Amino acid sequence: MTILVTGSAGHLGEALMRVLKAQGRSVRGVDIKPSDFTDAVGSIGDRAFVRQAMSGISGVIHAATLHKPHVATHGNHDFLETNIGGTLNLLEEATAAGVASFVFTSTTSTFGAALTPAAGEPAAWVTEDVWPVAKNIYGVTKLSAEALCELFARKFKLPVIALKTSRFFPESDDDPDIRNVYSAENAQANELLHRRVDIEDVVGAHLLALEKARSIGFGRYIVSATTPFSSADCADIRRDAPAVIERLFPGARALYVERGWKMFPALDRVYVNERARRELGWQPRYDFRLVLDCLRQKREWRSPLSLEVGSKGYHDEIFAEGPYPVD
Repeated sequence: MTILVTGSAGHLGEALMRVLKAQGRSVRGVDIKPSDFTDAVGSIGDRAFVRQAMSGISGVIHAATLHKPHVATHGNHDFLETNIGGTLNLLEEATAAGVASFVFTSTTSTFGAALTPAAGEPAAWVTEDVWPVAKNIYGVTKLSAEALCELFARKFKLPVIALKTSRFFPESDDDPDIRNVYSAENAQANELLHRRVDIEDVVGAHLLALEKARSIGFGRYIVSATTPFSSADCADIRRDAPAVIERLFPGARALYVERGWKMFPALDRVYVNERARRELGWQPRYDFRLVLDCLRQKREWRSPLSLEVGSKGYHDEIFAEGPYPVD
């Protein structure tokens, strides 16, 4: 049977399509934009298009979305129509078609204000049990879509897994304070400590979720690289992250100096992936320890898949002030 991938022209959608095709799986990609990995062009907000796309489908991976970078360029109703209305269309048509499993790509951005502890407080230790406090329309709509997924799992017995993915985009940071001090590669290597995941590991989590959804029924999982920290480190990494990292990884500072990199002075959050590893059997490979091993061996630390997919951006327009506008 065939797997439907929404958002097939995007970062994650293309990565999923590449891997599924390489595995010889039957897969159908849909997106509002044409691409080498898009079989049908249309909007998930169009119920008739979704119904047609769902024909013969056994599993759905719903990665299509308006993202945080669209907050400054799209209206609130655009987010409602795509992130909530589009998800509802897919859930209803998947239920009607008897789809066996449904995976929804959510985001750690849904935690919002809960990710920023007050001055002097330890870094936030973020598990799936942290109460989300959305900061913008993106977070609100992704939370609402998660709630719809849970409703359909409970009321209509549609097996659904929601994956709260952390950062995996390759573009430079939208924060000029980060962008102007750290190269994109340096910043993203640092982020594997606490708030980033390689796209190859994201794909692996989605495929496991698709397989395990029927036995789980409904689940919500953080998908981020395995942190080397414990909750006992949260106060120290908020005060002096480089000292903690050198304690955990002796020689890391010298490797960074040799590369011309710098560590963030402090970390404000840590995403915890323990539940996904335990319940999905997920084994992410790309973490900070691997970065250091690659620096020692002078080889590439990012996955081949991340390099193949490359940078896509979020807008057709190029913005002078950064990779995308910030609202």
